[in-house]
Amino acid sequence: MTNDEQPGGPQEIGMDRSAWLFALGTAFLATMGVGIISPVVPFLVQPYLKNPDDLASVVGLLIAAYAVCQFIAAPGLGALSDRHGRRPVLLFCLSGSVAGYLLFGIGGSLGMLFLGRIIDGITGGNLSTLHAYVADITPPEKRGQYFGKLGAATGVGFICGPLIGALAANFGLAVPLYVGAGLTFLNTLWGYFFMPESLGAAQRVQDTISPPQLNPFDQLRGVFALGNLGWLLFGMFLHAIPFAILSGNFSVLAKDAFNWQPGMIGALLFAFGVQDALNQGVLVQRLLPRFGEAGVAIGGMALEIVGYMLIAFSANHVSVPLLLSGFVIFGFGESSFSPALGGLISRMAKPGDQGRVQGGNHSLQALARIAGPIFGGWLYGSVGRASPYAFSAFLVSLALLTVWRTLFTAHLNVPQEME
Repeated sequence: MTNDEQPGGPQEIGMDRSAWLFALGTAFLATMGVGIISPVVPFLVQPYLKNPDDLASVVGLLIAAYAVCQFIAAPGLGALSDRHGRRPVLLFCLSGSVAGYLLFGIGGSLGMLFLGRIIDGITGGNLSTLHAYVADITPPEKRGQYFGKLGAATGVGFICGPLIGALAANFGLAVPLYVGAGLTFLNTLWGYFFMPESLGAAQRVQDTISPPQLNPFDQLRGVFALGNLGWLLFGMFLHAIPFAILSGNFSVLAKDAFNWQPGMIGALLFAFGVQDALNQGVLVQRLLPRFGEAGVAIGGMALEIVGYMLIAFSANHVSVPLLLSGFVIFGFGESSFSPALGGLISRMAKPGDQGRVQGGNHSLQALARIAGPIFGGWLYGSVGRASPYAFSAFLVSLALLTVWRTLFTAHLNVPQEME
């Protein structure tokens, strides 16, 4: 019986060890890929610019190009996996990432750099297909356990990506891209030889893929019809734009203002990832029972505002102590806010609305990852290098007010000492 003829489902395939190693590797690479190039992006872009002042804007556009293509392609990849199986879609996505890494590493022109990120973005929506694959081959009662392990793998990728990029850059600025391509190629080979198809012919969608299935804005419809939930999602959107600005702009700031090399940039991003993981795993778990989800979320945003302002001051005064203090305070705030408000949103949603709420939240986050780098790059080049972070503090202040007002309106989980 061939892979395509298998009926599919956890009883027939089970959680094969080789397939699970492939799944973990794919989850790790999905977030590692973003971090591995972060320390070197401005150094690779700089030689192709006629005007050095355009660096932040071009880096922002590169990052946004990846996010745009991922946002547009993700629904289509999901529909294709429902119709043709998970295996070909996952292998296609990984092969696209290999090609994207190689094109970006080879370079030769600004257009080639954009082509590399566009190809990688089009094939970058593999996490949702990967979750569908794992759901196919695990019993319902064990899916939460396995999804948690996938989440841990993506977290490790987020932490290790900048460190791998920084270490590889010691051998050449393009080497992190070749390392990413090599690791992804090895995972693709592993999947080709050892990953069985999980969705049998009987379970596949037989209808022709319709245009609405390819519309990435479908999940945004009706978000604000959710009342207080819609406003909480909007607050998360306002909060996500500054994080996207920081992600797309920091390496330029570090190179431009502090004259840092890729090693220093990667080391700081690695430390930030470790802090984020420790805070969410230890500190937030102690804060939530004492202050509640609302208190932790609001306190986290207040810390983020302070952190962004310190980073803005550090950009103006070229102060490493201010920069590091800003990152530490921001890190405490960000790692507190996201799980707390995410828990609130999930708890407020009715069982029948969970899919729509989470889908709307995912789409808004994707739009933030598009808008943030573009606007942040423009601010950096046109207004000044401190302006993206001052503006980020302003946006988080708006998010705080939005969440505060919504929680008081809903009378949900607001600690007595805050009333």
